[in-house]
Amino acid sequence: MCLAVPGRVVEIDGKRAMIDYGGTKRSANISMVDAKVGDYVVVHAGFAIEIMDEKSAKEVIREFEEMMDKLEL
Repeated sequence: MCLAVPGRVVEIDGKRAMIDYGGTKRSANISMVDAKVGDYVVVHAGFAIEIMDEKSAKEVIREFEEMMDKLEL
Protein backbone atom coordinates (compact mmCIF):
# COMPACT_ATOMS: atom_id res chain seq x y z
CA MET A 1 0.00 0.00 0.00
CA CYS A 2 1.14 3.51 -0.76
CA LEU A 3 0.53 6.52 1.48
CA ALA A 4 0.80 9.85 -0.29
CA VAL A 5 0.62 13.20 1.45
CA PRO A 6 -0.05 16.27 -0.69
CA GLY A 7 2.71 18.84 -0.99
CA ARG A 8 2.64 22.41 -2.27
CA VAL A 9 4.60 23.40 -5.38
CA VAL A 10 6.93 26.24 -4.38
CA GLU A 11 9.26 26.44 -7.38
CA ILE A 12 9.28 25.13 -10.95
CA ASP A 13 12.28 24.63 -13.22
CA GLY A 14 11.24 23.04 -16.51
CA LYS A 15 9.77 19.62 -15.79
CA ARG A 16 10.98 19.58 -12.18
CA ALA A 17 9.39 21.24 -9.20
CA MET A 18 10.33 21.76 -5.57
CA ILE A 19 7.51 20.42 -3.41
CA ASP A 20 7.07 21.59 0.20
CA TYR A 21 5.68 18.99 2.59
CA GLY A 22 5.20 21.18 5.66
CA GLY A 23 8.79 22.37 5.78
CA THR A 24 10.49 19.39 4.15
CA LYS A 25 11.21 20.11 0.49
CA ARG A 26 11.79 17.52 -2.22
CA SER A 27 12.18 17.68 -5.97
CA ALA A 28 9.66 15.90 -8.21
CA ASN A 29 9.02 15.48 -11.90
CA ILE A 30 5.84 17.32 -12.95
CA SER A 31 5.70 16.25 -16.60
CA MET A 32 2.51 14.21 -16.01
CA VAL A 33 0.47 17.14 -14.62
CA ASP A 34 -0.06 20.80 -15.44
CA ALA A 35 1.13 22.06 -12.05
CA LYS A 36 1.74 25.68 -11.19
CA VAL A 37 3.43 27.33 -8.21
CA GLY A 38 0.95 27.20 -5.33
CA ASP A 39 -0.77 23.99 -6.46
CA TYR A 40 -0.99 20.97 -4.18
CA VAL A 41 0.21 17.75 -5.80
CA VAL A 42 0.38 14.07 -4.92
CA VAL A 43 3.77 12.55 -5.73
CA HIS A 44 4.48 8.85 -6.26
CA ALA A 45 7.91 7.45 -7.12
CA GLY A 46 9.23 10.95 -7.80
CA PHE A 47 6.44 11.95 -10.19
CA ALA A 48 3.54 14.30 -9.48
CA ILE A 49 0.52 12.19 -10.46
CA GLU A 50 -2.38 14.38 -9.37
CA ILE A 51 -3.22 17.99 -8.60
CA MET A 52 -5.50 18.42 -5.58
CA ASP A 53 -7.66 21.40 -4.76
CA GLU A 54 -6.42 23.32 -1.72
CA LYS A 55 -9.37 22.44 0.52
CA SER A 56 -9.00 18.68 -0.06
CA ALA A 57 -5.22 18.82 0.29
CA LYS A 58 -5.39 20.66 3.61
CA GLU A 59 -7.96 18.15 4.92
CA VAL A 60 -5.69 15.22 4.02
CA ILE A 61 -2.71 16.97 5.64
CA ARG A 62 -4.74 17.65 8.81
CA GLU A 63 -5.86 14.01 9.00
CA PHE A 64 -2.30 12.80 8.46
CA GLU A 65 -1.03 15.08 11.24
CA GLU A 66 -3.74 13.78 13.60
CA MET A 67 -2.74 10.19 12.79
CA MET A 68 0.92 10.97 13.45
CA ASP A 69 0.07 12.66 16.77
CA LYS A 70 -1.80 9.52 17.89
CA LEU A 71 1.13 7.30 16.94
CA GLU A 72 3.50 9.39 19.06
CA LEU A 73 1.72 8.53 22.31
